[in-house]
Amino acid sequence: MPSTTPHRINNCPYSSVRSWGRKCVRRQLGKKKALVALEHSILTAVWHMLADDVAYQDLGGDYYAKHDPERAMRRITRQANALGFTVRFDPIEAA
Repeated sequence: MPSTTPHRINNCPYSSVRSWGRKCVRRQLGKKKALVALEHSILTAVWHMLADDVAYQDLGGDYYAKHDPERAMRRITRQANALGFTVRFDPIEAA
């Protein structure tokens, strides 16, 4: 069955799926389905840029940490605990 996605996007290396930041999708669905999910995400972003006539604006690597800092702290704590460390967060006093 021929692919309906453009040839350029369909030939993205699997490493782009890894750098996409959603490794859980790849683990749950498999590499090919995760690649299709990545293609869908890219095409959705492009469609919105063309429909709304706006330029691409990268949110940055720390977007989710700034958006929900409590969740970021829980994630960091869980990762440190998995490595055998104990983490304590002390708030910084305002100057």
